Amino acid sequence: MVDYHAANQAYQYGPSSGGNGAGGGGSMGDYMAQEDDWDRDLLLDPAWEKQQRKTFTAWCNSHLRKAGTQIENIDEDFRDGLKLMLLLEVISGERLPKPERGKMRVHKINNVNKALDFIASKGVKLVSIGAEEIVDGNAKMTLGMIWTIILRFAIQDISVEETSAKEGLLLWCQRKTAPYKNVNVQNFHISWKDGLAFNALIHRHRPELIEYDKLRKDDPVTNLNNAFEVAEKYLDIPKMLDAEDIVGTLRPDEKAIMTYVSCFYHAFSGAQKAETAANRICKVLAVNQENEHLMEDYERLASDLLEWIRRTIPWLEDRVPQKTIQEMQQKLEDFRDYRRVHKPPKVQEKCQLEINFNTLQTKLRLSNRPAFMPSEGRMVSDINNGWQHLEQAEKGYEEWLLNEIRRLERLDHLAEKFRQKASIHEAWTDGKEAMLKHRDYETATLSDIKALIRKHEAFESDLAAHQDRVEQIAAIAQELNELDYYDSHNVNTRCQKICDQWDALGSLTHSRREALEKTEKQLETIDQLHLEYAKRAAPFNNWMESAMEDLQDMFIVHTIEEIEGLISAHDQFKSTLPDADREREAILAIHKEAQRIAESNHIKLSGSNPYTTVTPQIINSKWEKVQQLVPKRDHALLEEQSKQQSNEHLRRQFASQANVVGPWIQTKMEEIGRISIEMNGTLEDQLNHLKQYERSIVDYKPNLDLLEQQHQLIQEALIFDNKHTNYTMEHIRVGWEQLLTTIARTINEVENQILTRDAKGISQEQMQEFRASFNHFDKDHGGALGPEEFKACLISLGYDVENDRQKQTGSMDSDDFRALLISTGYSLGDAEFNRIMSVVDPNHSGLVTFQAFIDFMSRETTDTDTADQVIASFKVLAGDKNFITAEELRRELPPDQAEYCIARMAPYQGPDAAPGALDYKSFSTALYGESDL
Repeated sequence: MVDYHAANQAYQYGPSSGGNGAGGGGSMGDYMAQEDDWDRDLLLDPAWEKQQRKTFTAWCNSHLRKAGTQIENIDEDFRDGLKLMLLLEVISGERLPKPERGKMRVHKINNVNKALDFIASKGVKLVSIGAEEIVDGNAKMTLGMIWTIILRFAIQDISVEETSAKEGLLLWCQRKTAPYKNVNVQNFHISWKDGLAFNALIHRHRPELIEYDKLRKDDPVTNLNNAFEVAEKYLDIPKMLDAEDIVGTLRPDEKAIMTYVSCFYHAFSGAQKAETAANRICKVLAVNQENEHLMEDYERLASDLLEWIRRTIPWLEDRVPQKTIQEMQQKLEDFRDYRRVHKPPKVQEKCQLEINFNTLQTKLRLSNRPAFMPSEGRMVSDINNGWQHLEQAEKGYEEWLLNEIRRLERLDHLAEKFRQKASIHEAWTDGKEAMLKHRDYETATLSDIKALIRKHEAFESDLAAHQDRVEQIAAIAQELNELDYYDSHNVNTRCQKICDQWDALGSLTHSRREALEKTEKQLETIDQLHLEYAKRAAPFNNWMESAMEDLQDMFIVHTIEEIEGLISAHDQFKSTLPDADREREAILAIHKEAQRIAESNHIKLSGSNPYTTVTPQIINSKWEKVQQLVPKRDHALLEEQSKQQSNEHLRRQFASQANVVGPWIQTKMEEIGRISIEMNGTLEDQLNHLKQYERSIVDYKPNLDLLEQQHQLIQEALIFDNKHTNYTMEHIRVGWEQLLTTIARTINEVENQILTRDAKGISQEQMQEFRASFNHFDKDHGGALGPEEFKACLISLGYDVENDRQKQTGSMDSDDFRALLISTGYSLGDAEFNRIMSVVDPNHSGLVTFQAFIDFMSRETTDTDTADQVIASFKVLAGDKNFITAEELRRELPPDQAEYCIARMAPYQGPDAAPGALDYKSFSTALYGESDL
C-alpha cells in the first residue's frame, strides 16, 4: 500500500518554489510554494483523491475528444505515454516528437519522457515526477502531473487587472458574482459549496439559462446539479464534479474547483472580449453624445443671440427725429432701459457662448474628435461681427438723442420768442394802416397840418425803431426753418403777413408824407414844446418797450457761468434806471411847461399833444410796468442760478464717483493681465484665486449702480457736459463689460488647462514647468509666442525637435545645458519644426498660444481612444466580420447607445454583405476621420 503522506513529502504537484515559470510574478512555482500544510494534509483524505480523479479525467477528456478519443482511468490510460502526448498536442496546438509504438516498458518510459520534456520546455520545472512513476501507474504522481499541465495551459495565462493565474482567476470570479446576493467568493473551496457561485457565473453571462432568484442557499445539491447540467448542456463544459462529494466534504478540493472554474473562464472569454469592446464603444458614444448636446446648445444660443442683434440694430439705426421734446425724451428713456436692462444679459450670453465654444473645442480635441464647425452664419466670428455692427449702430445714438432734445429745446425757445415778438409787433401795427390812410389833412388848419407833419415825422421815427423788431422776427423764422421746426408752415405764414404789412406801412407812410409835404408851406406855427416832448418821448417810450420786452424775454442756459453772465447784464441794466428816471422826469417837465405856457397865455389846447400819442400817462404806466418787471426778472434769474448750482453739484458728485470707479476698473484690468501671466500654485489654486478675484469684482457692482443712479439724475436734469472728469458713463460701462469678460475668459482658460491636464495625464509639476517656460519666453506678456520664441521654449524643456522626443536634461545652468545639447548632437531641423508649427498654429498666424503649446506637449503621449481602437472594438462585437447588424448592436449595447449607432451607420456595401448589414467603419470615420486600418 502507498504511503500517501510519504508520497506528499516526496514531491509537490508542479515545479518547486525555486522554479522559474513562464507566468512571471504569478508563476506556478510561486503558487505551489504558497500551499499551506493543511492543504497537504488532505492527501490523507480519500475524498480528495476521488474529487481530483473525476475532475482531472473530465478535463482531459474535454480536450481529447477533439482528437476522437478519451480516457477511462487516469492513472492507467497515460502509462504508455501515447494519450499523454496527444493531450499535450491538443491543448498546446504544437507537434511533439513522434511516439514509439512498442509495448515494452522502455518504449513507454521514452514516450512519457517526451511528454515531460515538452512540459519542461514551456518553462515548468518538474520536481520528483519521473517517467517511471507514471508508467508504474502511481496515482498521486499522475494526478500531480495533470495538475501541473492544468496550471500551465488553463490557469497560468489568466490575467485580470494586472493579476495572473490563481489570483487573476479569483478576481475574475469576484467581479462577475459581486452583484448577486448570498454569493461571496473568497477562495476556491468552501465559497463554492452551496452552488450559488456557479449559478451566478452562468447567469451573469447567459441569464436566459438560469432562474437565479428561484435558487435557495439551503439547497446546495440542487444548486450544484443545476449549474453542472446547464454548463454541460449549453456551454459544452463537461461535468467534472459531483454535487454530493462537494457538499459532503468539509473543504472541497481546491485544485478540482479551480480546474472546473477555469473552464467557465475560457468558455466566457469571448463574451469578456465583447463586453470590453462594448464598454469602449459606450464610452466613445457617451463622449460623442455629450459633445453633440453641447453643439446643439451652442447653435441654439447663437441663433437666439444673433436674432436679438438682428432685431435691435434697426431700432438703434432709426434716427428719425420726433416733433416734441417729450417724444424724444421717451426715446432716450427707452435707450437707457436698453443699456441698463436689456444689453447686460446679452453681454453675459455672448461671453458664455465664447466660453462654451472654447470648452467644446477643447473636449473635442482631447477626445480626438474633429473640431466643431457651427452652421453657416453662427460662427463665433459671425457673432462678433454682429456684435460689432450692434455697437456701431449704438455708437452715437445717445449723442444723437441728446442733440435732438437740444435742438427741439432750442426750437421751442425760438418759437415762443417768435410768437412773443410777433404779438408785440402786431399790437403796435394795429390801426396804423387806417391812420396812414386818413385824409384829415384836407380839412385841417395850418397849425393842424404842421402838427400832422410833426406827428408823421414822429411816426416815421417810431417806424424806423420797429425795423429791428421786424428783422428779428424774420431772422427767427428763418432759423426755425433751417432747424426743421415742425410748425414752420404757420410760422412762415405769420412772418409773411407781418412782412407784407410792414411793406404796406412803408408804402403808406411814404404816400402820406408826400401828401403832407404838399401843404407843408402852409404850416407856420408849431408848438416847439410839444414837438420836443414828442421827439424825446418817442425814443424813451421805445426804450421802455424794449426794456419790458427784454425783462420778459425767455432765456436758456446750461452752465453756472452763463446764468452769472445774465445776472451781470441785468445788474448793468438796473444801474441805468436812475438815468432813465431822470429822463422821464425831464420829459414830463416839458409837458408841464407847455401846459403852463398855454395857461399863462390863455391858449386853449385840445387836451392832447398833436405830435405824439405817447402821453404822460402812458409814460408813467410803462415806467411803472418796468419797475414791476425788474424784481420778477431778479427772481427768475436767481431761480435759474439755483438750478445751475444744483446741476454743478450733480456734475461734481458724478465726477467724484467716476474718478474712483474708472481707475479701479483700469487697475483691475492690469491686475488680471498680470495674474494671467504670473499664475502660481496648482491650477486648482489658480482657479480658486481667480474665482475669488471674480467675486471681488462682482461685489464692486454696487459702486457702478450708484454711478448709474447719479448719471440718471444728470441726464434727467439735461446736463450735457462735465468738465470735472474725463470719464463718461459710456466709458465706464464699456470698461466694466470688458473687465467681466476678461476675468471670465481667464477663468475659462484655466478650466480648459485643467481639462487638458486631466485628460492628457499631465502632472502638476509638468504643468508648472510648461507655464514657467512659456512665460519666460513671452517677453511682451502678450499670451502668445512667435516661432523663434516657441523653438527656444521647446529647447528649454529638453524637447528634441529633430527627433520629436524629449530629453531629460536634469538641473544645470544655461551654458551647461547648451554644451550638453551640442555634445549629444542635439539639433532643431527646419522640416520637423515646420511640421510642429503647422500643428500648433494651423491658421498660420505666426503665434502659438499657451493652450496650443500644452496640447502639443502632451498630445502624443496620451492614451486616448482612437479610430483604430473603435474599429477593432466593433469588429469584436461583429464576430470578426467586416459589418455588424442592428440586432448585434442592440444585444451588446445599452438601448439608447445602440439606436444612436444604428441611426449613424451607413449600409454595408461589401461583397460579403448580409441583409441589414451596417458599415461600422463609416461610423468611426465620421467620428475621427480616415483610419489607418
